[in-house]
Amino acid sequence: MQILIPHLFPDSRLLEVATQNLCLPALETLLGRGSLQACPADGTEAALCQALGIARQHDWPLAPITLEADGQEAGGAYWLRADPVHLQVMRDQIVLADPGVLNLSQLEADELSTSIAQHFGETLNPIQLHPQRWYLQFSHPPRLTTTPLSVAAGRNIDSVQPQGEAAQQYRTLLNELQMLLFTHPVNQARELRGELPINSVWLWGGGVKPETTQTGLSLYANAPEACALGKYGGARGFPIPAKLERSLIQRENVIQLDALTPAGLCGDAYAWREALRAMEQDWFVPLLAALRTVDSKGVHLSDPVNGKSLFVKRTDTWKIWRRPRTLLSFIN
Repeated sequence: MQILIPHLFPDSRLLEVATQNLCLPALETLLGRGSLQACPADGTEAALCQALGIARQHDWPLAPITLEADGQEAGGAYWLRADPVHLQVMRDQIVLADPGVLNLSQLEADELSTSIAQHFGETLNPIQLHPQRWYLQFSHPPRLTTTPLSVAAGRNIDSVQPQGEAAQQYRTLLNELQMLLFTHPVNQARELRGELPINSVWLWGGGVKPETTQTGLSLYANAPEACALGKYGGARGFPIPAKLERSLIQRENVIQLDALTPAGLCGDAYAWREALRAMEQDWFVPLLAALRTVDSKGVHLSDPVNGKSLFVKRTDTWKIWRRPRTLLSFIN
């Protein structure tokens, strides 16, 4: 079984503040008895694609998959997500804000995407099938490799900008887009209401429609991208349960827990601490109690954003000589 927990292993600045006097006996026992391993820091979307047998192209091909989940046929075209975002200008860096806090309405999305199409024509003509999921269509793949939103959000964009032969062309295009959006009436109205303006789009998840797979997995997730991937990959989809049930541990499941993500993205130590405290009771305590019943493949608690995974197996139940370890002890 695999449990994806983005931001379980955040950076030291958050951990040092958030874990002071924080009591997590079940998680710390698991950390002491299991083995911490490196995993790809390619985001939750990549981890789910790998679990579902969806192959990587230049990017992990999220765009054509979520496009079809949003009601439009992908055909043989190349699709790229171009999601509306807010880039927050700070003293020495520009950070991609958490898209989940934007609350963009359908009317606002219509007005913004129409203005962009009128200004750029076919060069940048977003198709928005959902206020927060916009798409670009190409007859030939652009020479770009991009970073998924789950990895880029909350980070300095310098390290996660599109790469490849066409990267400079698109950076220039996006700079012009940012100037267009700066004075847009939608953004002026949003700022008057105290909301973040939409000042760019984030390019990611490009690809052509991949071959379908039929996996026997059960996927427990609430995020739209995860649900779309699960359906496309033939997984049996379920909402996330309130807590870990013993029966879940005994089957080949993938569970995506996003409770730490909002706080992890903005570095909110208190909110991250409280979310982890709830996760301790609902997930880590039941996992430790039922560890002797897991199958031979064990359980992976993976943070696919920060590239760390805790692997625990049935025989770890009896390794009582291994002392508990804190999250802070794993800081390099």
